[in-house]
Amino acid sequence: MNLPDNLKYTKDHEWVRVEGDIAYIGITDFAQSELGDIVYVDIDTVDKEISQNDVFGTVEAVKTVSDLFSPLSGTVLEFNEKLDGSPELVNSDPYGDGWIIKLSIGDTSEIEGLLTAEGYREVIGQ
Repeated sequence: MNLPDNLKYTKDHEWVRVEGDIAYIGITDFAQSELGDIVYVDIDTVDKEISQNDVFGTVEAVKTVSDLFSPLSGTVLEFNEKLDGSPELVNSDPYGDGWIIKLSIGDTSEIEGLLTAEGYREVIGQ
């Protein structure tokens, strides 16, 4: 199971990479493996302000649709355009080209409440 130590995680299986006051958000390697082949990523929150734990979109796999929950409050700046034509990037490179949204962080204190890689491993029993 690939869990980079430099990222933060949620119990809902999202990861966060913080770069200054910007956060890149995607789903974990564990989540994509549980979902199976991802066929569509639907994000309708670009340019919208969202709160921590709000649904910011959905990921559609062959057999299921799963809500995506925001790990942090802020404004959605960008959807990863690569996923429009290649949603399978979420499966093949969940922490790289498979990132889903870029968020302007509204409250940096929320970062402290997120899980470390070790804490997330406990959640998924790894």
